[in-house]
Amino acid sequence: MLPLTPGVPAAAARAPAAVRGLFLVALVFTVREAQPLLAPVVIAVVLTFVLAPAVRTLRRRGVPEVMGAAVVVLALLGSTVPMAASLAGPAAQWWASAPATVAQLLEQFDRLRAAVPGLRPPPRPLQPAQPPAPAPTRPGRGAPSSEGLAAPVTATPNATPNATSDATPDATPDPAPDPVKERLASEGMALTGKLLGQSVALALSAAATVILLYFLLASEHWMLSRVVEAVPRRRTRALLLGGVRAAQREIGHYLVTMGLINVAAGVVTGLALWVIGLPNPTLWGAVTAVLCFIPYIGPMLIMGLLLLAGVTTFDNGWMMLAPPAAFITIHALESNLLSPWIVGRRLALSPISVFLSVMFWGWLWGIAGALIAVPLLIALRSACLRSRRLRLLKRFLEGDKRELPTLRALLRGRPRAPPPAQKR
Repeated sequence: MLPLTPGVPAAAARAPAAVRGLFLVALVFTVREAQPLLAPVVIAVVLTFVLAPAVRTLRRRGVPEVMGAAVVVLALLGSTVPMAASLAGPAAQWWASAPATVAQLLEQFDRLRAAVPGLRPPPRPLQPAQPPAPAPTRPGRGAPSSEGLAAPVTATPNATPNATSDATPDATPDPAPDPVKERLASEGMALTGKLLGQSVALALSAAATVILLYFLLASEHWMLSRVVEAVPRRRTRALLLGGVRAAQREIGHYLVTMGLINVAAGVVTGLALWVIGLPNPTLWGAVTAVLCFIPYIGPMLIMGLLLLAGVTTFDNGWMMLAPPAAFITIHALESNLLSPWIVGRRLALSPISVFLSVMFWGWLWGIAGALIAVPLLIALRSACLRSRRLRLLKRFLEGDKRELPTLRALLRGRPRAPPPAQKR
């Protein structure tokens, strides 16, 4: 009988964990590469959670699910398509003025670079001095006429045809290359090409999302019944159905509430920019309403865009800062007073978990992933509430606001449970 190696049991115990880790990494990169296929599915599922109660209400009143789903989808399109059509004009105007805007940004950027020693642009070549033109003489009293001063031009015997070209000053040398401007130009061209290339893919993805949303709404009751029926244990069935319904309520409440708040913030921002005098305030209001769905990152993008718009529109330094300052004021009032009061503590999430979720899904799927990061986090928290194995994760997702025990108390022994009045 061969002796056992001391390291073999530990390696055998670590093997399943390593396999699970490799599977998780492979799954993440597979989800990232499958964005064109999975993004419409996930977005349609999230919208199904929001719109399914309306279809169920119509079904209770005698409207079949097929017709109810069609009514809900048509109502959704009827509310979004006219809004997009009204924004097409300002968007086309902004796209037409994009080259002039970029030129103004480059001029402002050169002025800022001139003040920094390490980023100063290369000096421009000196222009050759042109000889002053002879002043014409006016014939007057005692002054000879121009006819008397005219003298025949005689050709020099040794003159060659290239003598005139040799006498002219050298041509203006080419300016020295600017690596910063070349990098900005290349990145701008790449970004423009990427946006134009993604427009067709975005249209196809939107169409697929709408079609899939209709089928999910029309068959939501049938699919949920089949899934619950496949679960053998009765308690597990109740937990599954309760988790799905709770996720539907919480995601729907979050999206509807935040949608109304963001639309109000977009309207107020558009009015403030109109008072300031920034062009296309309607377009900026719509951009504000959409990007505010992305926590933390969306407001930062809006402030950067408004700062660029202020720099290219106004010449006064204070007016350049007026658009982002107006948005910062509106967003501070909305995020600190309006949103906590309307949303309430029931949907309160840990700021760290929200930020990490936005970063992760934004890295996976870009803007689409950042938009659905918080609804997916709400669904994960709903699953954690009904699973004993995920209670620790639930603590981190909720961001418990109760008073925490000191580290010394934790080292002495198990902390006492909080009183029932503090439990949520």
